[in-house]
Amino acid sequence: MTTLSASSFRPADSAFAVAATLAAVALFLVGWGVLHRGFFTHDAIVDTPVYERYGSAIDSGEVPYRDFALEYPPGALPVFVLPALGGALGETFRRRFELLMAFLGEAMVICVAVALVALGASRRRLLAALGFVAVAGVALGPVVLSRFDLWPAALTAAALAALVSGRLRLGHLALGAAVAAKLYPAVLVPLTIAYVWRRQGRREALVCGGLLASVVAAVSLPFAVLAPQGYWDSIWNQASRPLQIESLGAALLLVGHRLFGIGLTMDSSHGSQNLAGAAPDAMAVALTVLQAVALLAVWILFARGPATRDRLLVASAAALVAFVALGKVLSPQFLIWLIPVVPLIRGRRGLTASALLAAALLVTQLWFPYRYWDLALRFGALESWLVLARDLLLVVLFAVLARGLADRDAERFAGRRTA
Repeated sequence: MTTLSASSFRPADSAFAVAATLAAVALFLVGWGVLHRGFFTHDAIVDTPVYERYGSAIDSGEVPYRDFALEYPPGALPVFVLPALGGALGETFRRRFELLMAFLGEAMVICVAVALVALGASRRRLLAALGFVAVAGVALGPVVLSRFDLWPAALTAAALAALVSGRLRLGHLALGAAVAAKLYPAVLVPLTIAYVWRRQGRREALVCGGLLASVVAAVSLPFAVLAPQGYWDSIWNQASRPLQIESLGAALLLVGHRLFGIGLTMDSSHGSQNLAGAAPDAMAVALTVLQAVALLAVWILFARGPATRDRLLVASAAALVAFVALGKVLSPQFLIWLIPVVPLIRGRRGLTASALLAAALLVTQLWFPYRYWDLALRFGALESWLVLARDLLLVVLFAVLARGLADRDAERFAGRRTA
């Protein structure tokens, strides 16, 4: 082994880590620019007009949940309001929103770098993980430009970076902000509280849990008090969504429609295209149960094994993948949630997991947005198989992570320490 190759396995020093992070941020910005060119601009399906409507209403003095319906948690409001300040509309709002998302994407890259340095990542691992995060947006496609999911993803990345760096209270403050922005990071809370309990004791775990709850309460309670009906309606509207057409259950029914002539009906509601009828409703219930079982299994497996940083990261990735892959709704932007977490996993298992996520990102772009309406309106054969392939990739990803989490031998679990 040469000196150069041997050095690539040693923990990255601070100067190298800073240079690698700056390079990854620059690569992310290059990818952001690429998404504004060529075929990436075709057949756009965007949510920015919805965000503009929310932001403009608030800028005009209206109160969310009371004066207008809002489908997102209160922690999402900053990314709607900031681009709308001063009455910005149309193209001005869009440019401001995309600039804000680009900034949050850069923050996400930096948080991943902080976590990797805290974990003692080698130069090779640091470069590979940061490179993955930097180009993942291009792999997923233009959906990253017009969805606000980089906001909760960046907050979640910040929370994990703080936790693996030993800043447990700061990590739970950030995780509370992530939950307030979009509820999905709540699936990490049982893991992070158990992690603190095992390492620092019950008192510190209670303090961390209290800090997290205080952030969620500080953001949410004012709206729950001012507009209780509208606030709870927004939560119920999300919880009661039907089987969305890109979910695993819908993909199985779509392929069944193609192979066996199963009758299907599409219904547009809750801001998405869904499958309606007895079979889709039953599939939605089955997925919800399976999702709950998978999450419970992840929480129990983590609690029964060593409370190491590597296991926390694998369990976090497994919980997020279970929530995404087995949910009755699986919008393309949900894959953004996985981008800053999966590359943090060490060793061969981490490489396998990142490869599976990369494949899922690329397959998603094969139909969204370019062929989405062929899927939603005509139940297209190619699109149906692509959706099923993507969803099964995520299921396999969950299996890989859960299998690793079940290994209670900490050293064997971590893989080669030089990886």
